[in-house]
Amino acid sequence: MGGWRLEVGRMALYITFPVALFHYFNQPELFEEWVIKTKREMYPPENTPEKIEVVNAIKRLKEKQELDRIRALEKNVSD
Repeated sequence: MGGWRLEVGRMALYITFPVALFHYFNQPELFEEWVIKTKREMYPPENTPEKIEVVNAIKRLKEKQELDRIRALEKNVSD
């Protein structure tokens, strides 16, 4: 039929074609914008006033706890 050269050519095509397509379609530049847009739609940034208020409340609680610890240490040292 075609001989060994035809078989080698066909095998090269069978291996090269999927590898070339994989390389071409997996370039980040081709789908980076789409991925970022989709991610922002699914998980919008949380800069709501409620979140800021919660973060500030947690910060105030931590500061109060730290002051209480310092007072407790000062009391133990003075005793």
